[in-house]
Amino acid sequence: MFAFVAGLASAQTTPIFVLNSLDASVSVIDPVAWRETKRIPTGKEPHHLYLTPDEKSIIVANALSDTLTFIDPKTAEVQRTVRGILDPYHLRFSPDMKWFVTAANRLNHVDIFRWDGKDLVLAKRIATGKTPSHLWIDSRSTTLFATMQDSDELVAIDLATQNVKWRIKTGPLPADVYGTADDKHVLVGLTGGDSVEVFDVASDFPKSVRRIKTGDGAHAFRAAGDKRHVYVSNRVANTISKLDMVTMQVVDQYAAPGGPDCMEVVKGGRLLMVTSRWAKRLTVIDTETKKVVRQVPVGKSPHGVWTLDHAAR
Repeated sequence: MFAFVAGLASAQTTPIFVLNSLDASVSVIDPVAWRETKRIPTGKEPHHLYLTPDEKSIIVANALSDTLTFIDPKTAEVQRTVRGILDPYHLRFSPDMKWFVTAANRLNHVDIFRWDGKDLVLAKRIATGKTPSHLWIDSRSTTLFATMQDSDELVAIDLATQNVKWRIKTGPLPADVYGTADDKHVLVGLTGGDSVEVFDVASDFPKSVRRIKTGDGAHAFRAAGDKRHVYVSNRVANTISKLDMVTMQVVDQYAAPGGPDCMEVVKGGRLLMVTSRWAKRLTVIDTETKKVVRQVPVGKSPHGVWTLDHAAR
């Protein structure tokens, strides 16, 4: 089986990156040999990462060091460190590539930066609610959605004016947030519960329309690559659910040990990678056989995972 996995992933030419939140480092993994080749020191508590619009850098956000580490996604070489970014826990570029946004998880604000292709200029710091967690921006680059982990809210911010448009209560401990392709609905993982909450955001007055039970500790999302399905990691249940965004139903389920957190889908869509937060492992699942086919040792509390050779978002 391991030989099969190596063969399946051999089309990959770029490394896999895993953020070790409690080791202040990034594990670089060879996608053919499925082993760690080196560790890159970063600032304290790297949690999430994002690709720059020119696809020449991945940005690792180091929350407790107030820094961003830029790394070449093909060579895994550090390019530069940007300092003075306060508490960057989660991060995202707008689809039109004009805005870069960070969520300050411990400082209770969202920062909106202008991006000129190289440098970041702070446009506005927005006080939000308690513990801003994850971010999503709609396809038109007009609205930023942010979950408030400890005040149980979903907040919408107008990117043009950088003002809060509305806020709405959610279920317990909202974490990741994901929008449907038509921008009509936003999904929120309820880590303090067992469900994904669906919000209708098509009008000026958002409303919660349903909860989809996925498993205890519903947490993070990752596109399956087919424009219709999204994966949901259930950190407490040790499972991953496959959710149909048209029918809003769970259509498949996979066992995922060790507190599954962030996910990545390898190009082609068959291999699903997930960080096993409590087991210091990167776990690889074959979505056709539903079997765990690899586990790669990494650092403490692995969180974000990413590769340039990923399935379509």
